[in-house]
Amino acid sequence: MSATSPTLPQHCPTPTELDDLELLTSGGLAPTTGFNEAGSPVTLALPDEVAGAEAVELVDPEGLPLAVLTPATGAIQVRRRAQHGPFRRLHLTPAQVREQHAGATFVPVDDALTNGQLAALAEAGRVVLLAFAGHGTSGLSPVGLVRATLAAARELPDAHVVVVPLASHGDAAVDHELGIRVVRNYAAGDPVHALHEPHPDDAWPAEVAAVVAHDRPEPGEQGLVVFFTGLSGSGKSTLAQALIDRVLEHGERTVTSLDGDVVRRNLSAGLTFSKADRETNIRRIGWVAAEISRHGGVAVCSPIAPFDDTRRQVREMVEDAGGAFFLVHVATPLEECERRDRKGLYAKARAGQIPEFTGISSPYEEPQDAAVRVDTTGRSIDDALDDVLQALRGGGHLDLPTTPEDA
Repeated sequence: MSATSPTLPQHCPTPTELDDLELLTSGGLAPTTGFNEAGSPVTLALPDEVAGAEAVELVDPEGLPLAVLTPATGAIQVRRRAQHGPFRRLHLTPAQVREQHAGATFVPVDDALTNGQLAALAEAGRVVLLAFAGHGTSGLSPVGLVRATLAAARELPDAHVVVVPLASHGDAAVDHELGIRVVRNYAAGDPVHALHEPHPDDAWPAEVAAVVAHDRPEPGEQGLVVFFTGLSGSGKSTLAQALIDRVLEHGERTVTSLDGDVVRRNLSAGLTFSKADRETNIRRIGWVAAEISRHGGVAVCSPIAPFDDTRRQVREMVEDAGGAFFLVHVATPLEECERRDRKGLYAKARAGQIPEFTGISSPYEEPQDAAVRVDTTGRSIDDALDDVLQALRGGGHLDLPTTPEDA
């Protein structure tokens, strides 16, 4: 009977780390070949439960094994390249590009190409447009950038598109250096054409402009997540429901409620109120809300969401999905929330019957990035909601009446 290898612990990297993994295993980031090399911005953070393992299997979001990581060294053993995703056929390795496009002029692209930029490329002969469609690299979504680049290629006499999943690492100088390295690996000595900055009056070709318009909708047409955060009893759920009612009465947008208690009975049934489970609950809400925004809907969420890091994770999910994230801090003071105490929760928390209760035995980190701050003390719901409606209108997201339309 043959021996079998032990099952390795699995980890799904972040979108940036997955982009890095693809370039590391394709040779696009050479001479860097692994994560966490000395002085390299290409890093991967493992959760505590697997960080001490001798080897970890890196998987895609669907659980497909891609590589085995040795945490102690950052070395990677490739299992397979990513199999799925839009335009996967255009994700060529540098070696494949050398086989198919040696002798071409290589052009790094991180935004939609304008008429002026295309005119400068028209005399360059055969060109390869390297679409930098990694996480956070472009103002367009990764798919939008590739679609815009393909449309631009059709405006040129002999142009080909190669998708390069070069992710942003949050530092312009670092990103620039990595971009130079990636282009060097793909071009391998062939000419490189750096695009000039377009003139403010330089337009996009019609087909490119259509892609941009679809990918960058006006705020009023964009998917939207209105995320209310505040202490228990602050009035956030009541305000959230009043906003939902107003959207439905207006009748121009679809809206989904992701109220904290409702979510816990359905999406998060079985989770406890430990810090880890509460944060899992918020991330689940964020993921669902992001998917709603991806398809142009409005999601209204009203969990306590006491921790800044988790709220920022939700914001990132929504923005990655192409939606707008609108954070409302319902800043009703603890004293007022405790005075209301409709569910008797504060009294139980004071008596030690509820551990890790936000505001009593667990902290609430007030957001510094809220779009609007509302204190409901001594105010009617319509009056407090008006603050939210004015801020939404000012951002171009929702233009709703400040009083019911039949008033």
